Amino acid sequence: MKVRYCILSLISLTFFLYSNVSSGQDKYEIIVAQDGRGDYTSLQAAIDGCKAFPEKRIVIHVMNGIYKEKIVVPACNSRISMIGESVDKTIISYGDYFNKVNRGRNSTFYTYTFLVEADDFYAENLTFENSAGPVGQAVALHVNGDRCVFRNCHILGNQDTLYTEGSDNRQYFKDCYIEGTTDFIFGSATVLFDSCIISSKANSYITAASTPMGKSFGYVFMNCKLMASEGVNAVYLGRPWRDYAKVVFIHCELGAHILPEGWSDWSGTPRYRTVFYAESANSGPGCDISKRVAWSHQLSKKQVLKYTLKNILSPELPLEKQADQWITGKD
Repeated sequence: MKVRYCILSLISLTFFLYSNVSSGQDKYEIIVAQDGRGDYTSLQAAIDGCKAFPEKRIVIHVMNGIYKEKIVVPACNSRISMIGESVDKTIISYGDYFNKVNRGRNSTFYTYTFLVEADDFYAENLTFENSAGPVGQAVALHVNGDRCVFRNCHILGNQDTLYTEGSDNRQYFKDCYIEGTTDFIFGSATVLFDSCIISSKANSYITAASTPMGKSFGYVFMNCKLMASEGVNAVYLGRPWRDYAKVVFIHCELGAHILPEGWSDWSGTPRYRTVFYAESANSGPGCDISKRVAWSHQLSKKQVLKYTLKNILSPELPLEKQADQWITGKD
């Protein structure tokens, strides 16, 4: 009996020690520094080292530096916050583009510098850059997660800079700077751009939304500033990548580079018949609506009332957190 008791005690003690060692390996505060003073020198290594589907949020602090990496945050690495030391000096940069990746007609979707496949990703004080230059489609940031937040981030590129994917995904960009040339904000997700600077680097189109049929919202720009590089003077607010695209600008400052007609159809298609492109209470030299295309809309005061953060990013499930909770990244 004593021998059996000792064996059982030893097994219990071994299990206890193993459990504590295993749990002790799960870090929830991580530092990435290129000079070796952190836990990792590589962002991808830090992400790969995170616990899958963690019980609480994991915070990765990223020290200043230029991280020349092509990065994936996979679906299993949910609830990660990535906080840069400073937005101007914490830069994630890579240079893939359509012809370089050479994956056939869908090569655009493999050109990303930073890909988020996980839900509940939060980023702050980071620059995401595709450094390829004006060589065609070259994505800097590709987001295919739900409840993803980008706060005080710079998203830099040329054509197809920011790809917001997922017909049921909701994403929030606050106080960000986003630049590009053609269709540089595109995709199917429901996205609120709040107090962002949107900078056009060439005469082309800002948005190419592909909002699915039946969605209440697509792209909503509120309190944003639309500006352009020197010499840029003919930019459309958007064109529909797919039928049913939805894009709305509310209380935004539109520069003189915005064309009087405002919006364009996708060449060779009648998508204008199903899109919802609208504006309300904008300012600046590009806000004159007298020559807007006939199929665009001006929101009434009653219609504007539904464009709130809570409504735009509303929960899909009854027990899901409200938008004003998950956009903080503090869960």
